[in-house]
Amino acid sequence: GELARDVAEQVMAQKPNDCSCNVSLRAADDRPKALLDYGKDTLICFVLQTIENGSPTEEGGACVRFFKRKTHAADLLAERFAYSVMGVGDSNLLLDRQTTTAKDCNQVAQAFDARLVALGGKRQCETGLADERTGLTEVEPWIQSFWKSVVAV
Repeated sequence: GELARDVAEQVMAQKPNDCSCNVSLRAADDRPKALLDYGKDTLICFVLQTIENGSPTEEGGACVRFFKRKTHAADLLAERFAYSVMGVGDSNLLLDRQTTTAKDCNQVAQAFDARLVALGGKRQCETGLADERTGLTEVEPWIQSFWKSVVAV
């Protein structure tokens, strides 16, 4: 979705000067199977948006569905890329807005992260969860921790 793309662009824009890695932005629906071509020297930052009924956006859905396939081997990602996940959602879409947090409106990112772990994926930094209702205040600190984890490698 558009919100996920905006956050992904923020991640790219805040790449530290002392980070020598190559950074590129890809849409989540751009041939998700091609991600399996990336080796251990690659870090993929997935920014996924949860919309109504805990569903991914149309763009993010292609990537989510690809990795959810039950036919994948349990070690599919064992010798492949490292990853990080940032989830964006909107608790205004939930019935009980008074007690909800970013965790409650980011089912897609949480389930996706769990699935990548189940496939042998190596998480680079903790999954970030942001809520549009609270102004996405969680995004900025997560981007900083993401880049710190990259530079530390």
